[in-house]
Amino acid sequence: MVPEGWLKESVLFFGDVCAGRQRSPSFTNGDVRSYLRVANVFDGYIDTSDVNKMPFTEKEFSKYKLENGDVLLNEGQSTELVGRPAMYAGEPQDCCFQNTLIRFRANARADNNYALQRFQLCLYDGTFQVISKKTTSIAHLGVSRFANLTLAWPPIGEQTKIAQILSTWDRAIATTEKLIENSKTQKKALMQQLLTGKKRLPVFNGEWQHLKAGEIFKTVSIKNKPEEQLLSVTQDQGVLPRSLLERKVVMPAGSTSGYKLVVPGNFIISLRSFQGGLEYSEYQGLVSPAYTVLEPVVDISDRYYKQYYKSYEFIGRLAVAVIGIRDGKQISYNDFAFLKLPYPPLEEQEAIASVLDTADAQIDNLGDQLKNLKDQKKALMQQLLTGKRRVKVNQ
Repeated sequence: MVPEGWLKESVLFFGDVCAGRQRSPSFTNGDVRSYLRVANVFDGYIDTSDVNKMPFTEKEFSKYKLENGDVLLNEGQSTELVGRPAMYAGEPQDCCFQNTLIRFRANARADNNYALQRFQLCLYDGTFQVISKKTTSIAHLGVSRFANLTLAWPPIGEQTKIAQILSTWDRAIATTEKLIENSKTQKKALMQQLLTGKKRLPVFNGEWQHLKAGEIFKTVSIKNKPEEQLLSVTQDQGVLPRSLLERKVVMPAGSTSGYKLVVPGNFIISLRSFQGGLEYSEYQGLVSPAYTVLEPVVDISDRYYKQYYKSYEFIGRLAVAVIGIRDGKQISYNDFAFLKLPYPPLEEQEAIASVLDTADAQIDNLGDQLKNLKDQKKALMQQLLTGKRRVKVNQ
């Protein structure tokens, strides 16, 4: 049911819809100009840190040049991200766009900020997924399918008011994202200083010991525990029960009696440890026999080494060990055991870990705030952009 005063029309009724220019080695005429592609257009913002260039003739430049307020949408993307929209705000200047993007340029019937918000809702509620054409690994929004997508649009004044309300949430989200980014940068600086002894906490002094990793950790391989739960070793979430992972995980087809037992406090050399970091387990369970499981042979703070194994200091040391090892191969225990690691007094390890854990808690708290803001905004979008909740417009 269309709200009173709203029009149910195609996207094309409210603006011009156009695909970008194809990239081809045969296009060599014209001046070399910047252009945006899928890799630049994210949900609500454009990343200009990596902008490509190619030649455009004057005729092509006139057709594909972006103007302030143009909304760009991902034409081809993974199914859940197809149609991801953002608004061009003038940077880079004199910029065009590739045919992996679709441009919407609002006419007098539409507020471009409202259009961006409305297209974001189409991304969130699955509308774009429904109209897209799917192949094996990618979905295509399609210029004509998008242009002919029928949506209910309020009068222009109400559009502007709705966009203004939702923009306040966008500003709060952007501010929180910036706080998270700054907090992560500050934590990395702290890690570099505290985990290496370049900066000492009050009351601690004296030289640190540096021991070979093999003097701090040994390998363990306990098997024949098929009754234990299966664990997954991830780089973004550490070691988790497979049952807690959101993504699909291939389960073993046969017996798990050959799998290795992991107990809380063990570290695991990841199968992709050449990319940096070892993973810490707070859980008991089984991992594939391809993994190397480590346990300490001296007193340590688990939390200190959990932080240390994610530091630039340690990843740099791993990079040295990786030299000569083919890309993608797991670091062996022998490679690891040879590395020299800091071994501060146990009390200092705990104090350093507490400082860094506090920084993590602050980042997690900001992450929770960000999620709440995004969830609240999506709920408000569902109300305002569909007319379930109306706004007053000053005449």
